[in-house]
Amino acid sequence: MPRAREDGAALAEAVAMRPEDWGAGFQAQPLARSTEGTIAVLDDQCRWQRRALPEDVLASLSLYSQLPGTGKRGTVRVTATVTVHRAVLDADDHVSATLEEALRCPEQQVRADERIAGLMSVGTPRGMRGNNYADDSVLETGVYLVGAGKADYRWMVTRLGQVTMTVSIKGAEGYTVAELEQFMTRGTTTMLDRVRYELGGGEG
Repeated sequence: MPRAREDGAALAEAVAMRPEDWGAGFQAQPLARSTEGTIAVLDDQCRWQRRALPEDVLASLSLYSQLPGTGKRGTVRVTATVTVHRAVLDADDHVSATLEEALRCPEQQVRADERIAGLMSVGTPRGMRGNNYADDSVLETGVYLVGAGKADYRWMVTRLGQVTMTVSIKGAEGYTVAELEQFMTRGTTTMLDRVRYELGGGEG
């Protein structure tokens, strides 16, 4: 288990989904990764901000990828985030806070002209509703609003020990929810398997 920040950063790098991991055609977004030494935080005004790592977090890394639009299909954007906490309890608190955020902020500001709205979340601890893959998980659904346009939005958080992994997906014209959920499943299962491998548990 990582104890130092450099160990946490190395683990996050090894686990996070890169563009080629998502499938054929994916590429890095213009902003490809989060600023080192920061973590995404939903503030009191329901705005997403990047803040310095708190004491209970060793490392947090977000990698941003996209599948460019072709024909009648728009561009799908995906984000993979790996956060390594100092202790299992800290990671558990993070998942609990995520579950509550949709209730506290059913509409959230992502960027100046981008919002997510109509948010609903459901938590699934290990052993419930088919969760035999993680210690805990939260699924959040809603609508992504960009100017006058809107798209399906999905956000999945899973935890293994002291590591939390997040996959968020902004859909696009021409994509069904089932197709978006396939991307979410790929990102989630791949990162869970990598955490197991990196922490010595073998491939899941």
